[in-house]
Amino acid sequence: MLYLIAEQLGFPGILNLIRYISFRAGGATATALLIGLLIGPAFIRWLRMKQGKGQPIRADGPQSHLAKRGTPTMGGLMILVSVGVSVLLWMDLTNPYVWACLLVTAGFGLIGFLDDYDKVKKAHHAGLKGRTRLLLEFLIAGVATWLMVRVSGTELYLPFVQGPVVDMGWLYIAFGAFVIVAFGNAVNLTDGLDGLATMPVIIAAVAFTLIAYLVGNAVYSSYLGIPNVKGAGDLTVLLLAIVGAGLAFLWFNAPPAAVFMGDTGSLALGGALGAVAVATHHEFVLVVIGGLFVLEAVSVVVQVFWFKRYGRRIFKMAPIHHHFEHLGWSEPTVVIRFWIISFILALAGLSTLKLR
Repeated sequence: MLYLIAEQLGFPGILNLIRYISFRAGGATATALLIGLLIGPAFIRWLRMKQGKGQPIRADGPQSHLAKRGTPTMGGLMILVSVGVSVLLWMDLTNPYVWACLLVTAGFGLIGFLDDYDKVKKAHHAGLKGRTRLLLEFLIAGVATWLMVRVSGTELYLPFVQGPVVDMGWLYIAFGAFVIVAFGNAVNLTDGLDGLATMPVIIAAVAFTLIAYLVGNAVYSSYLGIPNVKGAGDLTVLLLAIVGAGLAFLWFNAPPAAVFMGDTGSLALGGALGAVAVATHHEFVLVVIGGLFVLEAVSVVVQVFWFKRYGRRIFKMAPIHHHFEHLGWSEPTVVIRFWIISFILALAGLSTLKLR
């Protein structure tokens, strides 16, 4: 909105700063952080009043989690409000990539909200049926991917390989939708401990801020041999708004958590990162940078498959962060070590930008 106003005025005086993506991205970070910190206390009180018992705690989980009973969920709404207001304030309203990513963020957030609402209002978790939920997710992700490939193309890029490896044509829409849905659910599965999903999301968003900026710049992308996607640089506004909102949420989610993100936040943030990866044609780099989330999702798939096939469990409990808790690791130990792993993986993913 500010960009449009400044553009109509001809970017006079100090408003000329709004021309620069770096300035608007910084403004988005500060705005989202400030909004999150300001609305947080009142929002948590409102959630506690409305939800009563809060998010249900798994009876078969680590016994230490029983102390969290009564903690309100749907804290992801705080993140979505902060991100939404900040991005709409600082983005270029004509940018199709940001709108497509916002569609995924809001759409997945709504799906997560419906599940969270069911958790706190019913004695058992019914929520959306699995197939219905996946169908809605693929529909939203498919539309968003279609909006993006109309202007960015359908070429597939791989790490360590210079230039596109194949033009997938319209199959790219199905591929992009799968990436978005898979990553959204991977982040959702990771959100099981205080702060466990939030900081890795922030780390991944910072890493993709650099990727989006480089991809959107013709000079840098040509030098590095990565795809040049005109307009992708504006995704830095969305990504750094996620960073600001995530830091504000972490202030309240730090152990002992005053609020949980819930599916509302985790599904939305995971979908947003997946959508950015599709927009920048760095889907496989996302697998590296977001490797922690991939590991969490794979641990669940392997656990379910192995139990159905052989009647035994590989892990003491899935997702894998619960396995380490059952091994005797304290919750803060698991969280901090997983943060370190996430940071290392982000550095590994960024190294692929030069190794081509």
